[in-house]
Amino acid sequence: MLGLRRKVRLETERMTLRLPQHSDFRDWADLRAGSAAFLTPWEPVWAPDHLSRKAFTNRVYWAARAHVQGTALPLLLIRRDDQVLLGAITLDNIRRGPAQAGTLGYWMGQPHVRHGYMREAIQAVTHHAFNVMDLSRVEAACLPENAASRGVLEKCGFKYEGVAQSYLQIAGRWRNHVLYSNLRSDRRGRTDVG
Repeated sequence: MLGLRRKVRLETERMTLRLPQHSDFRDWADLRAGSAAFLTPWEPVWAPDHLSRKAFTNRVYWAARAHVQGTALPLLLIRRDDQVLLGAITLDNIRRGPAQAGTLGYWMGQPHVRHGYMREAIQAVTHHAFNVMDLSRVEAACLPENAASRGVLEKCGFKYEGVAQSYLQIAGRWRNHVLYSNLRSDRRGRTDVG
């Protein structure tokens, strides 16, 4: 079953975006552990075994299954010139039928922020979603005070749509999120709302 769909690799100017592999465990765990103080204010509470090999193995199997089933596209960001893991991006909750939509989530290791890598990744995944997967809408949500995330979404053509009350549990509390979307045939124009 897992070999039915071709492995996906997206190439950007400086990176390869690909599914996680078992051999990525040490780099992934080291980057997450080294960036924990930077990441945890923006993420759900990590499980006690979050950085374990077993949890990562489960993540690799989930990624392969989700890709084959067409429900998610979980990708690691690998810098091409030195093969360094930078972070990850996932197009999840892919809905077909009348919706043709998916939800974007991402994280970047602290040493690699503010270098434009996430902008490249978001643009590549959005392009893939529209032109290869034939989605019509890509959504994203972030905490209102996460200026960096809001800024990268807006630079990538995402438009502010509103606020979702108690949208996700982040750092152990139900938190409101600002909602953004990018549409394949977006005629909304530029907006400064939000």
